[in-house]
Amino acid sequence: MNGPLKKRARAVQMRLTGSIVRQYCLAIKGGMMKIGKQGRAVTSISTADADSITVRGHDLASELMGHIGFTEYFFLLTTGRKPTEDQRFFLDLLLVSIAEHGLVPTNQVARMTHAADPDFLHGAVAAGLLGCGKVILGTTEVAGQFLIEAQKRIETEGLSTDDIVSQAQDAGQRLPGFGHPLHKPVDPRAQRILELADERGLTGPHVSLARALESSVNRIWRKPLPMNVSMAIPAVLLDLDFPPSVLKGIPILARTASLLAHLAEEVETPIGFVLAHHAEEAITYEPKT
Repeated sequence: MNGPLKKRARAVQMRLTGSIVRQYCLAIKGGMMKIGKQGRAVTSISTADADSITVRGHDLASELMGHIGFTEYFFLLTTGRKPTEDQRFFLDLLLVSIAEHGLVPTNQVARMTHAADPDFLHGAVAAGLLGCGKVILGTTEVAGQFLIEAQKRIETEGLSTDDIVSQAQDAGQRLPGFGHPLHKPVDPRAQRILELADERGLTGPHVSLARALESSVNRIWRKPLPMNVSMAIPAVLLDLDFPPSVLKGIPILARTASLLAHLAEEVETPIGFVLAHHAEEAITYEPKT
C-alpha cells in the first residue's frame, strides 16, 4: 500500500474508532449499557477551568501550592480533609518506613524491564508496581482487614487474642502482619513505628490490638514470628481514621518513589541484564520424564 492510500486508510480507521467510542459513551450515558455497580456520575476530588484548578474545595494555586507538603496533599486527596499534625507526622513516617528495602522482586523486575527498553520509564515503573500483591507490599491491606475482623470478633464473640492466634495456628493459616524472612527476632521498622506511637500518645484500639496479638503470638506460635512493618502501618493508620480501603495505597505510593530511584540508578549503573543473567543461572533445566 502506497503513502496516500495508507493515509486515507488511517483517516477512515480514526473516524470509525471515534464513532464507536462516541456510540459507546452515549449508550452508557443513556443507561443502555451498564457494566458492574453503577454510581452517580460525579467526582468530589477536583475540577478545572481556564483560570483555576480546584482540588477538594481548595484553589490549587492560591491555597495549596506553597502551603502544604506532598504528604498532607496525599491525605487531602484521599480523605477530602487536611490532616491533623499527628496524621501528617505518621503518614510521612509510614511512607518512609516502607519505601525502600533493597533489591526486592519489585525493584528487580523494574530494572530488568528498563534494561529491555530504556525509553519506557513508565512501563518499568508499572512493571514494578504490578508486583505489589498479597505477599509483597499488599500485606498492609490484608493485615488491616485482619485487625478489623479480629476487633469485631473480640467484641461480638468474646474471643481473646490468644483464641484468635490459636485458631489460626490450628487451622494452618498464616497470620497477616507477622513473620519476615530477614528481620528476626524483630522488624526494626515495626518497633520504631510503635515506639513513636507511644511517645506521641497515639496508642489507640488498633495499635493496642496489634501489641496484644504480638504477645499472644510470642506465647503460642510454635516458632518465632515477629510483628512486621505491614502490621504496624495499618494499626497506626486505622487509629488515625485513615480509610481502610486505601491502606494498600500507602506502600504503593512509597514504593513508587523507590522504583524511580532504582530506575535513575539503572541509567547510570545498569544491572538489569546482570539480574536477569543470575536469575537464569540459578535455575536448572530438568525435563519431565
